[in-house]
Amino acid sequence: MNCYEKKNCFILIAIVAVATATAILVRRSQVTKDKAKETATHQMHDGAARRVELNNQIPAHYESVPSPNELRATLSPEHFTGKAREAYQVVREIPQLIAQMPCYCHCDRSLGHKSLHSCFEDDHAANCATCIQEALTASALQKQGLSAEKIRERIIAEFSAAE
Repeated sequence: MNCYEKKNCFILIAIVAVATATAILVRRSQVTKDKAKETATHQMHDGAARRVELNNQIPAHYESVPSPNELRATLSPEHFTGKAREAYQVVREIPQLIAQMPCYCHCDRSLGHKSLHSCFEDDHAANCATCIQEALTASALQKQGLSAEKIRERIIAEFSAAE
Protein backbone atom coordinates (compact mmCIF):
# COMPACT_ATOMS: atom_id res chain seq x y z
CA MET A 1 0.00 0.00 0.00
CA ASN A 2 1.47 3.30 -1.01
CA CYS A 3 1.37 6.57 0.90
CA TYR A 4 -1.61 7.91 -1.07
CA GLU A 5 -3.70 4.81 -0.32
CA LYS A 6 -2.73 4.93 3.34
CA LYS A 7 -3.83 8.58 3.54
CA ASN A 8 -7.20 7.76 1.90
CA CYS A 9 -7.65 4.81 4.21
CA PHE A 10 -6.92 6.99 7.24
CA ILE A 11 -9.38 9.66 6.01
CA LEU A 12 -12.04 7.03 5.44
CA ILE A 13 -11.54 5.61 8.95
CA ALA A 14 -11.69 9.14 10.42
CA ILE A 15 -14.92 9.91 8.55
CA VAL A 16 -16.52 6.66 9.75
CA ALA A 17 -15.38 7.39 13.34
CA VAL A 18 -16.77 10.93 13.26
CA ALA A 19 -20.07 9.75 11.74
CA THR A 20 -20.40 7.03 14.39
CA ALA A 21 -19.61 9.44 17.22
CA THR A 22 -22.13 11.94 15.84
CA ALA A 23 -24.82 9.25 15.59
CA ILE A 24 -24.16 8.21 19.20
CA LEU A 25 -24.32 11.81 20.45
CA VAL A 26 -27.54 12.49 18.53
CA ARG A 27 -29.13 9.35 19.96
CA ARG A 28 -28.04 10.19 23.52
CA SER A 29 -29.40 13.69 23.09
CA GLN A 30 -32.75 12.31 21.93
CA VAL A 31 -32.91 9.87 24.86
CA THR A 32 -32.13 12.72 27.27
CA LYS A 33 -34.84 14.89 25.70
CA ASP A 34 -37.33 12.02 25.89
CA LYS A 35 -36.52 11.42 29.57
CA ALA A 36 -36.80 15.13 30.35
CA LYS A 37 -40.14 15.30 28.54
CA GLU A 38 -41.38 12.20 30.39
CA THR A 39 -40.28 13.67 33.74
CA ALA A 40 -41.95 16.99 32.95
CA THR A 41 -45.13 15.19 31.94
CA HIS A 42 -45.14 13.21 35.18
CA GLN A 43 -44.48 16.37 37.19
CA MET A 44 -47.26 18.16 35.34
CA HIS A 45 -49.70 15.30 35.96
CA ASP A 46 -48.57 14.96 39.58
CA GLY A 47 -48.94 18.73 40.06
CA ALA A 48 -52.36 18.73 38.41
CA ALA A 49 -53.45 15.77 40.53
CA ARG A 50 -52.22 17.56 43.67
CA ARG A 51 -54.14 20.72 42.69
CA VAL A 52 -57.30 18.69 42.10
CA GLU A 53 -56.81 16.93 45.43
CA LEU A 54 -56.31 20.24 47.25
CA ASN A 55 -59.22 21.88 45.46
CA ASN A 56 -61.53 19.01 46.40
CA GLN A 57 -60.72 19.44 50.09
CA ILE A 58 -63.20 21.53 52.02
CA PRO A 59 -61.39 24.29 53.93
CA ALA A 60 -61.42 24.39 57.72
CA HIS A 61 -64.69 25.26 59.47
CA TYR A 62 -66.68 24.40 62.58
CA GLU A 63 -68.96 21.42 61.97
CA SER A 64 -71.41 22.55 64.65
CA VAL A 65 -72.25 25.79 66.41
CA PRO A 66 -69.19 26.96 68.35
CA SER A 67 -69.67 28.55 71.76
CA PRO A 68 -69.25 32.33 71.68
CA ASN A 69 -66.10 32.15 73.83
CA GLU A 70 -64.43 29.90 71.20
CA LEU A 71 -64.50 32.78 68.71
CA ARG A 72 -62.15 35.73 68.79
CA ALA A 73 -63.53 39.23 68.38
CA THR A 74 -63.79 40.57 64.85
CA LEU A 75 -62.71 44.01 63.74
CA SER A 76 -65.23 46.80 63.88
CA PRO A 77 -67.13 47.41 60.63
CA GLU A 78 -66.53 51.14 61.10
CA HIS A 79 -62.92 50.62 60.00
CA PHE A 80 -64.08 49.74 56.49
CA THR A 81 -66.25 50.99 53.65
CA GLY A 82 -68.51 49.47 51.02
CA LYS A 83 -68.97 45.72 50.82
CA ALA A 84 -66.12 45.12 53.28
CA ARG A 85 -67.97 47.16 55.90
CA GLU A 86 -71.19 45.28 55.16
CA ALA A 87 -69.42 41.91 55.47
CA TYR A 88 -67.73 42.82 58.77
CA GLN A 89 -71.15 43.91 60.08
CA VAL A 90 -72.75 40.62 59.00
CA VAL A 91 -70.03 38.65 60.77
CA ARG A 92 -70.63 40.69 63.94
CA GLU A 93 -74.36 39.86 63.74
CA ILE A 94 -74.08 36.11 62.97
CA PRO A 95 -70.61 35.02 64.16
CA GLN A 96 -71.59 31.44 65.01
CA LEU A 97 -73.09 30.86 61.56
CA ILE A 98 -70.05 32.38 59.81
CA ALA A 99 -67.74 30.15 61.89
CA GLN A 100 -69.49 27.11 60.38
CA MET A 101 -68.51 28.20 56.87
CA PRO A 102 -65.30 27.20 55.08
CA CYS A 103 -63.34 29.95 53.39
CA TYR A 104 -62.46 29.27 49.76
CA CYS A 105 -59.52 31.64 49.60
CA HIS A 106 -57.87 28.71 51.45
CA CYS A 107 -56.48 30.91 54.20
CA ASP A 108 -56.69 27.87 56.47
CA ARG A 109 -53.61 26.59 54.61
CA SER A 110 -51.70 29.84 54.33
CA LEU A 111 -52.74 31.65 57.52
CA GLY A 112 -53.99 28.87 59.79
CA HIS A 113 -57.56 30.17 59.84
CA LYS A 114 -60.15 27.91 61.48
CA SER A 115 -63.16 29.10 59.45
CA LEU A 116 -64.55 32.02 57.50
CA HIS A 117 -64.97 33.80 60.84
CA SER A 118 -61.17 33.89 61.29
CA CYS A 119 -60.86 36.08 58.20
CA PHE A 120 -62.73 38.88 59.97
CA GLU A 121 -60.63 38.81 63.16
CA ASP A 122 -58.11 41.01 61.35
CA ASP A 123 -58.10 42.94 58.07
CA HIS A 124 -57.60 39.83 55.89
CA ALA A 125 -61.23 39.80 54.73
CA ALA A 126 -61.17 43.49 53.85
CA ASN A 127 -58.68 42.65 51.12
CA CYS A 128 -60.28 39.41 49.94
CA ALA A 129 -63.31 39.38 47.64
CA THR A 130 -63.90 35.68 48.36
CA CYS A 131 -64.22 36.23 52.12
CA ILE A 132 -66.52 39.21 51.66
CA GLN A 133 -68.77 37.46 49.15
CA GLU A 134 -69.02 34.28 51.22
CA ALA A 135 -70.08 36.23 54.33
CA LEU A 136 -72.67 38.22 52.38
CA THR A 137 -73.96 35.04 50.69
CA ALA A 138 -74.26 33.24 54.04
CA SER A 139 -76.22 36.17 55.47
CA ALA A 140 -78.60 36.30 52.50
CA LEU A 141 -79.21 32.55 52.69
CA GLN A 142 -79.88 32.73 56.41
CA LYS A 143 -82.45 35.46 55.77
CA GLN A 144 -84.14 33.00 53.37
CA GLY A 145 -84.50 30.61 56.31
CA LEU A 146 -81.83 28.06 55.39
CA SER A 147 -80.07 26.09 58.14
CA ALA A 148 -76.33 26.36 58.73
CA GLU A 149 -75.83 22.96 57.08
CA LYS A 150 -77.76 23.99 53.96
CA ILE A 151 -75.93 27.31 53.81
CA ARG A 152 -72.59 25.49 54.09
CA GLU A 153 -73.63 23.12 51.27
CA ARG A 154 -74.49 26.10 49.07
CA ILE A 155 -71.24 27.90 49.93
CA ILE A 156 -69.24 24.76 49.10
CA ALA A 157 -71.10 24.23 45.84
CA GLU A 158 -70.75 27.84 44.71
CA PHE A 159 -67.25 28.71 45.85
CA SER A 160 -65.49 25.39 45.23
CA ALA A 161 -66.76 25.51 41.64
CA ALA A 162 -65.16 28.97 41.21
CA GLU A 163 -61.65 27.61 41.83
